[in-house]
Amino acid sequence: MPGSGEASPEIAFGDFAKVDIRVGTIMRAEPFPEARKPALILWIDFGPAIGEKKSSARIALRYAPEELVGRQVAAVVNFPPRQIGPLMSEVLTLGFPDEKGGVVLFSPDLKVPDGGRLF
Repeated sequence: MPGSGEASPEIAFGDFAKVDIRVGTIMRAEPFPEARKPALILWIDFGPAIGEKKSSARIALRYAPEELVGRQVAAVVNFPPRQIGPLMSEVLTLGFPDEKGGVVLFSPDLKVPDGGRLF
């Protein structure tokens, strides 16, 4: 599972600053049966500067689509889009592995303005 094991090599702050991680609100979520691993398609609103983006997220084992609408999540918004089956995923929704390897979404514990950048 990515993200487990030893820490990655040290990087400069400038390298971290290149990764644009923003918060957005899930506006819609649907099953993604064409994905190889259980996934959902998320439509996430990142506010007026970035707008709404689609993401394929491997979270179908832990989350039902209807419970995600209105929830804020964090995502990388400046990776190039990636083709996943018939879907062009525009952002990488972030999460952490649980003890069984399932994905737990990364989100703020209090509501913040959509489009806010992680620092």
